[in-house]
Amino acid sequence: MIHDTSDPNITFLGDTALLIEGPDSALTLLQQKRVWALSRELARWPEILEVADGVNNLMVVPAAHLSDIDAFTSRIHQAWHDVTPLEISGAVHSIEVTYGGKLAPHFKEVLDYLDMSVDDFVQLHTASLYTVYALGSHPGYCYLGGMNPKLTVPRRKSPILNLPGGSLSIGGIQTGISASAGPSGWNTVGHTDVSFFDHRRDPPALFSPGDQLKLEIKEILA
Repeated sequence: MIHDTSDPNITFLGDTALLIEGPDSALTLLQQKRVWALSRELARWPEILEVADGVNNLMVVPAAHLSDIDAFTSRIHQAWHDVTPLEISGAVHSIEVTYGGKLAPHFKEVLDYLDMSVDDFVQLHTASLYTVYALGSHPGYCYLGGMNPKLTVPRRKSPILNLPGGSLSIGGIQTGISASAGPSGWNTVGHTDVSFFDHRRDPPALFSPGDQLKLEIKEILA
């Protein structure tokens, strides 16, 4: 089956789910808004049991075996083009961040890779207003869009096994903040004391998709 190059890419996740990925690898906010819109549209389809949003993608779990997968994916392609990108009026949050220091073990490596001074890096990294594209990886973790592409750094070849919660990291063209301790293959450049997830809160996650984060400099430990 031949599709337009602007169609999303649809692949199988095992034999019980499908992954729908946006065609633009740049991870733009406009495309993410289309992902949000498609997610809400597909959630209304009776033949779909579950939909989970991601960054530039969403997972779909059909309620039963699909007898005609080509017809089903064609409907999804058409829905992708038919939906109007969803505007979410999220809250704007300010987050104080400490750059460098013992809780940012990769800060110097990132500066060396980018050939950038401490001041220039921090200025660029805090200049953006970041949008929460999705929550995932672990409870409360925010995948953020909007980082200046000049700060792009490849993910690490060997992950850190026990990164503290609150770690501010860069992986490729994205930046994110860990909500709890755990492994990570991203480059940690800072830390915040903000609690991103608490099961006693309602809702337990501090942020939601569509919220925006402004990073404020608390301290720089070069």
